[in-house]
Amino acid sequence: MYAMSALKSGTAVDEASGAAPARPMRADARRNYERLVSAAAVAFAERGERASMDEIAKRAGVGAGTLYRHFPAREDLVAAVYRGGLEESCAKGRALLAECEPGDALYAWLEVMALHWRAIGELRALMSAVFAERDDLKESCHDLVFGTADELIDDAKAARAVRGDVTAPEVLRLVHAAVVACEPKPGTVEIALDRMLELITDGLRPRE
Repeated sequence: MYAMSALKSGTAVDEASGAAPARPMRADARRNYERLVSAAAVAFAERGERASMDEIAKRAGVGAGTLYRHFPAREDLVAAVYRGGLEESCAKGRALLAECEPGDALYAWLEVMALHWRAIGELRALMSAVFAERDDLKESCHDLVFGTADELIDDAKAARAVRGDVTAPEVLRLVHAAVVACEPKPGTVEIALDRMLELITDGLRPRE
């Protein structure tokens, strides 16, 4: 579900914090790590807190020993899934900035972030508990997403594609609030969220 950018470069992340790469990882260990994170992302999306470590190991096609070597605690796996999804979403933002006009890049990335937050909805309660114990992880995730938002918003402002008075915290809170507000509407989430994002992006555009 989520590609771990640190793993693509052949390095391991600090599994206890989801932080920066720590050491080279063997090819077989890297494959197992990627399988576990992908399987966990799907399991958490489908079953939330009910997803067990044994179930995730089975989905990944590895033994329990392999799972616990990479992730000694459930919280470590939750952190890796969350951090991996955030890294992928922010990487898309930087790619959009290189490929599109600044305004188009920003508005497309806001949709990417909305889909990310929607996808990790079942992880929200689990991540709250993890963040409460791991300030370093919370800070690194905050810096990653707000740094990406600042870059996209600053470029959009320079191109006069967004109002000059908006800030990254304001924009991200609006998008996150839209995702949360649309969650109680099963079957119509996509339509409702698309409409909310349309209103948000319209409000961000500069007025003549």
